[in-house]
Amino acid sequence: MRINRQEVRNYDLYLFVITVVAVSIFALVALSVVPERTTNSRVAQLAFINDPENRLTFETILNKDPGAWTPAVSPVNLGMSSDVHWFSFVVTPDESKVLRYLFEIDYALLDSVDVAIYTPLSNSPVVRYRAGDTLAFHVRPIANNTPLFSIPLSAKPQTVVVRVESSGTIRMPIVVWEEKEFIEYAASQNLALGLFFGFLCAMVISNIFLFFTTKNRSFLFYTGYALSLGLTLASLQGLGYAYLWPEQAWFQGKAVLIFGNATILFAVLFSRHLLPIAEFSPVVDKISKVAAWAFGACIFTSTILPYPFAIKLYLVMLSIIVFVAMFTGGWLSFKGVPIARYFSVAWLFLLLSGFIVSLDSVNIINLGISTSYLLIIAGTVETVILALILAINYSHSYDELISTQAFALEQEKQASKAKEDLLEVQKRYQDDLEYKVEERTLELEITLRELSEVNQELERLTAIDPLTGINNRRHFDKKLKSEGRRSRREQTPLSIAVIDVDHFKRINDKYGHAGGDACLIHITGVMQSMLLRLSDDLCRIGGEEFALILPNTDSEGALHVVEAIRERIENSPLMFEGEAIHLTISAGVTTSIITDEEHAEALLRLADEQLYAAKESGRNKVLFKPFSG
Repeated sequence: MRINRQEVRNYDLYLFVITVVAVSIFALVALSVVPERTTNSRVAQLAFINDPENRLTFETILNKDPGAWTPAVSPVNLGMSSDVHWFSFVVTPDESKVLRYLFEIDYALLDSVDVAIYTPLSNSPVVRYRAGDTLAFHVRPIANNTPLFSIPLSAKPQTVVVRVESSGTIRMPIVVWEEKEFIEYAASQNLALGLFFGFLCAMVISNIFLFFTTKNRSFLFYTGYALSLGLTLASLQGLGYAYLWPEQAWFQGKAVLIFGNATILFAVLFSRHLLPIAEFSPVVDKISKVAAWAFGACIFTSTILPYPFAIKLYLVMLSIIVFVAMFTGGWLSFKGVPIARYFSVAWLFLLLSGFIVSLDSVNIINLGISTSYLLIIAGTVETVILALILAINYSHSYDELISTQAFALEQEKQASKAKEDLLEVQKRYQDDLEYKVEERTLELEITLRELSEVNQELERLTAIDPLTGINNRRHFDKKLKSEGRRSRREQTPLSIAVIDVDHFKRINDKYGHAGGDACLIHITGVMQSMLLRLSDDLCRIGGEEFALILPNTDSEGALHVVEAIRERIENSPLMFEGEAIHLTISAGVTTSIITDEEHAEALLRLADEQLYAAKESGRNKVLFKPFSG
């Protein structure tokens, strides 16, 4: 691609302006929109013990000699270690008033976290919690992307003991929040992260459509890179585990490596396709090709290799690719390839920031700041500059094509052939062009139709609960709103029932998750067999919680249906591994004619309240209460 000097100067100005603006905007978001974390003034006497033989327990840890504890200051970074580590600190409350506090570990990649909180002069904990990537996300006491725990109300200092075990980095940025502080912080943090991930989604969607319309693989590789980068950062933040794969604890342990390798793979493919490396050096081109294969292979090997070995291998390969990328960009810039200069600046932001964060994660250096925002700012600046590079490259490729066509036309005009031959050539060219336009239009229509069909199928699948095969909470919310509107429009009664399996935790503890799952499937089958109308909708809205939407059903009819279901389940024990499991349910039922948009949600809340009243009054019963407005 040849660009004249004036255009080079113009695009250098664009590069400088876009870089400065992007850095300024996203630095402002990171430093101003997201408030500074509270100081650790509420955390005192922070210390830790290394327990390589895993002999200590919560019953013996408080009796350890104080000299065995190593004092520390948050954030604690002990590097990569597979040993068990114990941390202890004292939470000092505000003596002027009793506030509710939350304890957060601002690091989402710990495998196992066990927490016990003690009051003064007590050897038994007031409360125990568990969290970590080896447990399903719903096990966490508070559904947050990082481990977050509630500290019991107390006017006196309380001792918090944390047992941590992880195959990766032992990192403990400890923050004790007032509840109001955390809510304000989370709102601002979600705004900043929403801006970043929204930007990445916009880049992915726009470039995938550009790929479909132009068939230019640069857009495809850029899409893969932006998508992988977003998933990598979502994994590091714990957002992927919270929202995308909350039940896949095994995948959460591998997600950073899988998406990190995929990010570099697409980055290398994008660079090879964009830069004329092969024209200047087949050796460097071969090295980049081997690097792409290596990172592609690491995507699969990282799922089977031990995490400590896989992450170290990734860091070594990342260090090498940083050097190769910087060398290639500088070398091609020296060779007179203007676009290589923009390429070098773009990758300099992300690769060096990623390298610095990697060194911080293994405790080679200590940044003392949140590394996630460094990656977010660098990733945003890099994607913006790469978008500029794509625009420049595509623009000039198009200009070259137009120039070539114009030159060919001029040559034909100057030819000595008869004007009739020239007109015939032009006619054939026009016919061919119209045919290609029609062909491309048809291809796009087919692609969009296929995409629509896939989206419809995806929409259907995301509305189905994978265990029971009935509709899930997402479908329930839509159905409730739809039936509420119909009830309001037709002035017919709408009944809602919220049903919960009694003593389900005991069943899980006794028979395991397989027994619990079998019970849920059994109960689902019983309830489905009792529903005779196609309009009645059964949904699973929680772990062992179900909901019934009964359109055009009055209170008497709804109570009759739910009571019949309760009796059938009580009289239909499940045979599991040769043993009968007797099951009962509790339910809350309510009925009303919907009058406004919020009425249906209020109806659901009333049914839920009746459910809890049924459970508190002895379980295995159905309570009904009409909606009083």
